[in-house]
Amino acid sequence: MHKEYDGGRLRLGTEVYTTATQRQYEVTYQGGGLTISGRLAVPEGAGPFPAIVLAHGYIDPAVYVNGQGMTREREWFADHGYVALHVDYRNHAGSDDTAIGEADLRMGYAEDVINAVLALRAWAGPVDDERIALGGRSMGGGVVYNALVAQPGLVDAGVVWAPVSSDAVDSYNRWIANDPGRQDIVRAIDRLHGLPKDNPEFWDGISARTYFDQVTEPVMIHHGTSDDTCPIRWSRETARLMRAAGVDVDLEVYEGEEHAFGPQFFASMERALRFLRQHVR
Repeated sequence: MHKEYDGGRLRLGTEVYTTATQRQYEVTYQGGGLTISGRLAVPEGAGPFPAIVLAHGYIDPAVYVNGQGMTREREWFADHGYVALHVDYRNHAGSDDTAIGEADLRMGYAEDVINAVLALRAWAGPVDDERIALGGRSMGGGVVYNALVAQPGLVDAGVVWAPVSSDAVDSYNRWIANDPGRQDIVRAIDRLHGLPKDNPEFWDGISARTYFDQVTEPVMIHHGTSDDTCPIRWSRETARLMRAAGVDVDLEVYEGEEHAFGPQFFASMERALRFLRQHVR
């Protein structure tokens, strides 16, 4: 919350995808002393266009490739008149690596997303600087929550699909604590911060829900009732706590929909577009 952010120097790289309605490029930008890579989709036309910064869900950084994770959303938004900047995050694809890795509990990913917004604003391309939103899926939904509480007023709205819990302990218990393949991360977290049972104050301090009273932007949450990766009870509780804190939040529930959103994906995107047209203006 107290950091000074310096995102900028967005540079277009190779054009990697072209249709009658959009062009997509590999990109890099600078922020916090790091080079962060991503994928940028730009609608055809003069603009200026509203924009959305996309935060993807968890993919092992060892296998992740540029632009992976929210391909459908990026293309869909560009087809509907939004510049869409998909952030790879630090330690992913062409981004710089950091020594701490995942032991920073994804705080660094939120920094990368915040700097992406600033980089878009500083870019000379066809972006309407006053109309920018955040979007995230799964882990990226938690990244969006963190960005909203850390920098209220940065964007106009946030929209998330199948997000993780707004309580950092839930995510730690679900994916790290009991995974035999991630005990090196457990040890690093213990060494740097203490585990939840030993240092609850720290874990409250990195949980977005602790600061929902800071959020000034409207939020839309999409979640399926058959999600066995991120249970819908997490989003129900997040929405309840947001409302209690005065946040304008809309929880859209999809009966029978699973984590990845299949049959109701386009319905969720249409709802998201209506939401953004109402608030990103």
